[in-house]
Order: sequence, then C-alpha cells, then structure tokens
Amino acid sequence: MGTEEEFRTKVESALAQPKNLGELEDADAVGTVGSSECGDMLRMWVKFRDEGGRRVIDRATFQTFGCETAIAVASVATELITGKTVEEALNLDSQALAAPLGPLPPLKIHCAQLVEGALRSALDPISSKQADVGAVAPTLLQSFQGDGVAPKKVVLRTSHE
Repeated sequence: MGTEEEFRTKVESALAQPKNLGELEDADAVGTVGSSECGDMLRMWVKFRDEGGRRVIDRATFQTFGCETAIAVASVATELITGKTVEEALNLDSQALAAPLGPLPPLKIHCAQLVEGALRSALDPISSKQADVGAVAPTLLQSFQGDGVAPKKVVLRTSHE
C-alpha cells in the first residue's frame, strides 16, 4: 500500500468515527481560526484538570466547516494533546498534530495549519492574535477601497429605476 493510499485509509477511518466532535460545555478555553484561501473554519474547545500540581489538558473537542482532511487532523490532534500541559501542546506544530495520519499531501498541509491555529488561539490567544494581524486577508470592501481611501458608497438599483 502506497503512502497516498495509507493516508486516504487513515483519513477515512478518522472520518468514520471522529473523536471529540462537537462543543465542549464549560470549556476553559476556546479558539477559532479560519482560512480566507479555502473557506475552512475550525473551532476548538479545551478543558483542563490538575494532575499532580500540573495543569494539563483533560479534554479537547472541535467543530469545523472544512474538508475531510481538516476533520481527520482535528480528530487525531484532540487525542494527541490530551494529558499535555499548555506548553507541551504549544510545542506541537502542524506536522506533529497530523503525524498519526502520515505525511499530508501538499494540497492538504493547510488543514493541519488550521488545526494548529485553532489550538494556539485557544491556548495562547494574545500571541496568536498578534501573529495573525499581518496574515488576515482584507475584506472585499477593503479590497475595493484600498489603503487610506475614504469609504465608497455603492447603490444597487434595478433596471426599472
């Protein structure tokens, strides 16, 4: 079985029985991230517990408006971070979060980055917002207006007016 076929099998398995899907009531942290490039969005909830004087992740759940790979990566990532401290979880990059699925095809790497972004948004919201400031795509309105240009008012009329 080739690497691509192994990846597809693991994604299908994760999709057949996704782990930790849905909102987590009484979550201690929530992170949300979206991609303007593909239209995917992912939200992650995290609940902590005290374990021997250390604050560790007790449970993490997710919801996504994304492709199969985003669902699969989020599912395995929530399993992977359980029992880790915030610092340990933040040390995991997108490759590590997706590792249980095997190497991602180049067109699917953004799915793991989406999961990493949601995790960072939940666990370190101030740093993740500062890092994202330059990466946020302009809105459609901002694209039409340009930098430093006064807002334009657009009025749409029917052909009968």
